[in-house]
Amino acid sequence: MASWENCMSELAAVCLIGDELALSFGDGTELYLLLPMLRRACPCAQCQGEPDAMGRVRRPNVEYGRGAFVLNKFEKVGGYGLQLFWGDGHGTGIYSFTYLQKLAAIA
Repeated sequence: MASWENCMSELAAVCLIGDELALSFGDGTELYLLLPMLRRACPCAQCQGEPDAMGRVRRPNVEYGRGAFVLNKFEKVGGYGLQLFWGDGHGTGIYSFTYLQKLAAIA
């Protein structure tokens, strides 16, 4: 099995195929992730919440408006992840390659 620590910095290609985001890594690993699942799994604090002074995380109630599941663009962030920009204007989530791999494993 491929080590994600070794291949994550070797992102070879990213493209949108229908309603999926496809990622290809230098070692031949490929991930296919459905856009609605990616949007619902956005890792930003606005979507997932953030800890208060006591370490408790209250997950906000996120409402998905028009265009929420339309991916307008994506940008590579350093050597570790992607930032996705959605049709409803949301774009603060940075999805690490490790996180994307975990999402692909449960999809």
